[in-house]
Amino acid sequence: IVTADTGFANEANMKYLHERQINGYVPDNKFRSRDPKFQNQKDKYGKRHQSQTSTGWKEIIPASEFQFDPVKLTCICPAGQSLKFDGTRADQNGQSRAYFQGRLLQCRHCPKKHLCMHNPDAANHRKGKGRQVSFTLEHKRLPNYTDWMKHRVDSSQGKEIYSHRMSVVEPVFGNIGTNKGLNRFSLRGKKKVQGQWQLYCLVHNIEKLANYGRMAA
Repeated sequence: IVTADTGFANEANMKYLHERQINGYVPDNKFRSRDPKFQNQKDKYGKRHQSQTSTGWKEIIPASEFQFDPVKLTCICPAGQSLKFDGTRADQNGQSRAYFQGRLLQCRHCPKKHLCMHNPDAANHRKGKGRQVSFTLEHKRLPNYTDWMKHRVDSSQGKEIYSHRMSVVEPVFGNIGTNKGLNRFSLRGKKKVQGQWQLYCLVHNIEKLANYGRMAA
């Protein structure tokens, strides 16, 4: 059984597992929101990473404030301007999305430019870009491999299997990364890095035998 965290959840990986009939469970980043057991988690424990420092990205007007028409494929920005349709294409999860982009002259002289763009100065350059937004085209989306994995992860068996990941995998990374201090490799090259990683894993396993070997015996 193969399990991985949400960072590996994309359509290409799901297709790989399905075509090779690998018994894998890779949840998407919204799998807990679909589970009733975690419905009140934020109220009880607070939001995750709430004490993290700022990433440097400012809050801007979200795409939900734009008026999107999925039938006519048009988009009106909060300033009342019609954005240029930039075509439809599949994202990394295989979902069809419609992309729009503001014209340079529209965004350059827009009074809401500093509230709408991460980098307002980009609209001042001839080769720059205006505000970009995209929307999922649900009515055009066909079932994909991500849907197949969602069904597996959301099943009772999938929840039971994936719950063991926290006790099997995460303590290893916690011990090696935090307790042993391996937050980055000090060598270069795949062969040297692999050797350094295996040495740390060897110490980790010896430590487990020394602390818990008698319990197993």
